[in-house]
Amino acid sequence: MASAYHIREIEITDNPGIKSVIQSLFIELNLPLVGTAYADPELNDMYAAYSDSRSMYFVVSDGVNVYGGGGIRQLTGADDSICELQKFYFAPSIRGLGLGKQVISICLSHAKSLGYQSCYLESKSELHSALHLFKAHGFLPIDQPLGETGHHACEIKMLKSLQ
Repeated sequence: MASAYHIREIEITDNPGIKSVIQSLFIELNLPLVGTAYADPELNDMYAAYSDSRSMYFVVSDGVNVYGGGGIRQLTGADDSICELQKFYFAPSIRGLGLGKQVISICLSHAKSLGYQSCYLESKSELHSALHLFKAHGFLPIDQPLGETGHHACEIKMLKSLQ
């Protein structure tokens, strides 16, 4: 039941939980561990990674445990008008409840309020539900990667105008 969960900004105590959710998904779906978010060093301290004034990360929690989340941050290696939707992953127990839709809407709203003009993301073709959600929110496929994410194993690149 979605009402048992709430979406809030990440807290320092959420670090182990969100890292576990993200890395577990890669194991669950047998996705590459190198060249993806699985190996990102910021997984060890997501709270700090999203603590600057142009970044935000939101978690889904039941008040005790963290079940997923997503965030926005300026795209590394790109101009300051482009943010990236990052670390958008959810535990199996909450998939299909509409929480991903809520998180992506919150992220895009905050991105726009922070002055970003477009939002970029990278993903994997195996993440069917996420790709459907991205398309439903106006993300369009692009041919070439933007910025310097280090996610060479992510073959899908998408961009959305926030104008």
